[in-house]
Amino acid sequence: MVRWKPGARERLQAAALERFAAAGFDGTTVAEIAATAGLTERTFFRHFADKREVLFAGQDEFERLFVAGIEEATGDDPMAVVAAALEGATAFFPDERRAWSRARQGVIDADPGLQERELLKLSGLAAAMTDALRRRGADPVAAALAAESGVAVFRVGFATWIAEGEQRPLAAILRAVLGELRSLLAP
Repeated sequence: MVRWKPGARERLQAAALERFAAAGFDGTTVAEIAATAGLTERTFFRHFADKREVLFAGQDEFERLFVAGIEEATGDDPMAVVAAALEGATAFFPDERRAWSRARQGVIDADPGLQERELLKLSGLAAAMTDALRRRGADPVAAALAAESGVAVFRVGFATWIAEGEQRPLAAILRAVLGELRSLLAP
């Protein structure tokens, strides 16, 4: 008889989304998440610092993909470099992750504290992207504008990607959103 089942982290994430949907974020305890996953609270805390981290786990990898995309891109135009970073960062969001991402965003949208945390994470992403662009030699103002624009493109594209009925891959959506931004700024 097997006493240990693999996939504890994924089971905890699925259980958390289930509990958050049923009782809301504030109405859910770590003990309830762990019990729903068939695990202990101790196991929960081996994987996550708190219940918010169930929703925000992976942020370091997410940011690393953007920064790596900037570092590996060719050319000098900051917006073209950010476009390459957007393309590379889509690896974090395969189509199999869309349903989970949609449910996660629903939990965040229902809680002002989680919305604030999401905005802080995105602000941190913009700062990391700005720094990476500046290390490439971009003008500080151009670097900041390109990074902030890239985050805006990501936010709009991500919201489109998780919309009910949307089937295009995230990369295609981000290219379309970036194209729309460029057309808005064209003389």
